[in-house]
Amino acid sequence: MTMELRPIRWGILSTALINKKWLAGAARTDAATIVALASRNLARARSYCDRWGIPKSYGSYDELLSAPDIEAVYIPLPNGLHHTWTMKALAAGKHVLCEKPYSANPEEVTAAFDLAATKGLVLSEAFMFRYHPQTRQLVGLVADGTIGDLRFINSAFSWPTDAPGDIRLNPELGGGSLVDVGCYCVSASRLLAGEPHRVTAQAITGPTGVEVRLVATMSFNKDVLSHFDSGFHLPDRSMLEVVGTDGIIRVADPWHCATAHLQITRPGRPPQVLTPEPANSYQLEIDEFASQVLTGQSRLLGRDDAVGQAKAIQRIYRAAGVGRAASDDRGE
Repeated sequence: MTMELRPIRWGILSTALINKKWLAGAARTDAATIVALASRNLARARSYCDRWGIPKSYGSYDELLSAPDIEAVYIPLPNGLHHTWTMKALAAGKHVLCEKPYSANPEEVTAAFDLAATKGLVLSEAFMFRYHPQTRQLVGLVADGTIGDLRFINSAFSWPTDAPGDIRLNPELGGGSLVDVGCYCVSASRLLAGEPHRVTAQAITGPTGVEVRLVATMSFNKDVLSHFDSGFHLPDRSMLEVVGTDGIIRVADPWHCATAHLQITRPGRPPQVLTPEPANSYQLEIDEFASQVLTGQSRLLGRDDAVGQAKAIQRIYRAAGVGRAASDDRGE
């Protein structure tokens, strides 16, 4: 980044597993100082802070939000708690970086960004892969017509989560494969093709009441189609394939970006492999957030993207009959 960043003083709500990756990214930048962490259990918070070298620990989220030395809050709570604690954090005068997806309810997203704007605060949805050079290079290649006119976007994200009591399987906490991993596929499709105008989907509901496998197709302007699947209790799969009239771009590690490379295949030419510069997506996310706090300008993920993401997820759920009585489509 071209501007010099001063450290933003952060607090974290909960000891979520994703913190490990986020804290590793924060350790790589001078744009963040981790001041405190809160848990619903003070002993757990103290133990976690001791392990990660975080100065202050709190036994409730409200205590952290009332701390005057915290500027911004990272919210990695379960999906069903995102909106409640984001609104509380904004009301307390804190900037907020909330883990993806913010919500499957566009009205909640709109309300949160309205409150942030009223208070002059930054709110961002934490889709870390969007900051990585690999993603930015992919967008540039498609926009430049490297593979001709865009026609198909195929993607997948699944993993073998089966731990007892996993919050991702809890309907009361906003669980389900779409909001846990499928949302990455939705975000990438929207990034490349815009907002969908038609959605179809099917889902399999697990014993806890959340969808554990889902497939969806989205139609976009200019005759672009996107197909993706997401799932639990499956092997690790991360895939993104972008098909144009003159070629294909395959991204082997599109979401984690740990082994970043893009393979371009075009008729009559040898395959071309592009290797973007190494980067930590979480560090770039934190740097961009700090820049937004200091300049007041959103250059990547803002209101429009978050609202569009929520609308797309909501439409997919409705198309799949998730969360409501689904009609029998077998024609019997």
